[in-house]
Formats: sequence, structure tokens, C-alpha cells
Amino acid sequence: MTPVDPDDDGPSGVHCRLDELLAERGMTLTRLSELVGVSVVNLSVLKNDRARAIRYSTLSAICRALDCEIGDLLVRADGH
Repeated sequence: MTPVDPDDDGPSGVHCRLDELLAERGMTLTRLSELVGVSVVNLSVLKNDRARAIRYSTLSAICRALDCEIGDLLVRADGH
């Protein structure tokens, strides 16, 4: 087993379903950005699974805006 390197830029093992949730709700990334006070660029990083961390307050705001649970937004990338 390889030790975990916290500075590793490899896959996190977490998939963000932001794209799917936005599509289901007919909402744009720009509108979500306005609702949660997070830049479109930062939301795009999250949407494209390039985020290395997310603040609980941001996570909560996104889930409120999308009327979803955290588990609807973030899932394990390996499908389990």
C-alpha cells in the first residue's frame, strides 16, 4: 500500500455531481455562484473534480441552493 501524500495532486476518490444536480434543476453555474457567493471559477473547479478541499460553509450553501443533501452532491468516485 502506498502512503497517502496530502500534497498529491492525483485523484481524490471523490466525485462531485454538481453538473448533474444543476441540469436536474435547470440552474446555471452562474446562478449558483450568485446564490452561494462563490466565484464561477471556484465552482467550476469543484464541478470538474479538481477541488482538493471545500469549506463546510460552502458545501452547506451549495446544498441549500440546490435543495439537496451532501451525499447527493459528493459521492465516492469508485462507485461504492
